Amino acid sequence: QGQFVESGGGLVQPGGSLRLSCAPSRSSFSMSAMGWFRQAPGKQRELVAAISSGGNTNYADSVKGRFTISRDNTKNTVYLQMNSLRPEDTAVYYCNVPRPRDDYWGQGTQVTVSS
Repeated sequence: QGQFVESGGGLVQPGGSLRLSCAPSRSSFSMSAMGWFRQAPGKQRELVAAISSGGNTNYADSVKGRFTISRDNTKNTVYLQMNSLRPEDTAVYYCNVPRPRDDYWGQGTQVTVSS
């Protein structure tokens, strides 16, 4: 089991929305800077959004203006709000620290955008 647990994926039509959640698998783990990654079939895993411990955010150009990363430090949880979803957003989504550690990868959550 990895360090993080992702949830909230599913099947959605183009133009729809989903909100993903990421929490540590052990409640004692305190998250600092975090990132959301995705891996589509046949492609390399890519960083799509990152948030610092202070709330500063960065996004890949492909999701800028559509995705929003946020965090709730009281719940030790990081979120990814995904709006205006496109078929090319279909992937398994993971969270990890922005410079990912191999031992931190969880199972991910599948997002499928299809009509």
